[in-house]
Amino acid sequence: MPEEVHGRIEIHDDVLAEIAGFAALECYGVVGMASPTLRDGVAQLLSRDKLRKGVSVHSLGNSVKVDLYVVIEHGTNLSQVSHNLSDRVRYVLETQAGVKVDEVDVHVQGIKIRK
Repeated sequence: MPEEVHGRIEIHDDVLAEIAGFAALECYGVVGMASPTLRDGVAQLLSRDKLRKGVSVHSLGNSVKVDLYVVIEHGTNLSQVSHNLSDRVRYVLETQAGVKVDEVDVHVQGIKIRK
């Protein structure tokens, strides 16, 4: 039987954002993460080493709220991709990080044709 250890584990919001960003990229229809601000009305795709900039995590006491800023593939059902994305990020954060996710909001910043 494992010995019980008393203490507290804290996971920084940036780490949760990184986990959420990688989970988002695994979803069908997601081309990439985007910056939360539009520059000249155009979404800026973020490189893999800057994924957390496309994710905003807010601690709400015992739970978190997540905002995802994404670029979706042209021709996919935006509603379905957003719903799947929300479910996937919630599942990954709850199972891998052990945090309760209160809300996941998906902000589609742009549409792109994959080549």
